[in-house]
Amino acid sequence: MNKGILFILVATLSFAIMNALVKSLSDLHPIQVVFFRAMGTFVFIFPYMLYHKISLLGNNPKLLSMRAVTGLISIATFFMAIHLIPLGSAISIRYIGPIFGAILAYYFLKEQVNRWQWFSFLIAFAGVIILKGFDLRVSYWGLFLSLTSAFFLGIVFVLIRYLATKEHYLTIINYFMVISILGSFAFIQFWRWPIQDEWYAVLSIGVFGLIGQVFMTRAFSLEQASVLAPFKYMEIVYALIMGLAFFGEGYTLFSFAGIVLIITGMILNVSLKKAKS
Repeated sequence: MNKGILFILVATLSFAIMNALVKSLSDLHPIQVVFFRAMGTFVFIFPYMLYHKISLLGNNPKLLSMRAVTGLISIATFFMAIHLIPLGSAISIRYIGPIFGAILAYYFLKEQVNRWQWFSFLIAFAGVIILKGFDLRVSYWGLFLSLTSAFFLGIVFVLIRYLATKEHYLTIINYFMVISILGSFAFIQFWRWPIQDEWYAVLSIGVFGLIGQVFMTRAFSLEQASVLAPFKYMEIVYALIMGLAFFGEGYTLFSFAGIVLIITGMILNVSLKKAKS
């Protein structure tokens, strides 16, 4: 198998396991879970950066900080949504983030979006509407949090696209982890000490998050994004399986059709971008 595809499959599985662990920690405040997610990555990459003399501050601290703050908002609202609605639904809705990214890139980076890409965006949004309309477990608040996460994820995509050629990728990640750790302290009054099996989950969240980050980065360094993008949606498949196996989250035909439409719209967008280039 192509190494890039193999790595992206490992990465998406790691992220799906991480998200399932987050859902299992519904008794902990979501921002406390964000702290463990960030700390689990930070303790590994910070010493590595020091040893290899990789810049900690970078060349664009303001933009790096903006990327980190928007990333924090995205992951925090996503973790909140996971606790409120089915795992597969939350991940599916968040995956429309590239739509917001494309729209923002159109206005701020002057990247072209052709009419067929707009059509693919409508397909994905139709999937969200169908998913909400036919799955009563998707509350309006959960939908709002998922869409908020997707919107800020779109901003993250735009900022990373701009910073990718100007900063080391570990510098970008480290900013995200540091600001996530510091930002999470603002909610420390809502924290409590993990007990019993919760410790395994909070420690594993950081580990699987790091594995996903490393394999995702490695995959995109080996293979073109247009080739890998469809395989990235395997995270939704993993999430549907884990949601059913561990949380009893089944789906009706219509709600499942909504998820399929979201995936179809996003894969179609990638294909159209590839054809245009």
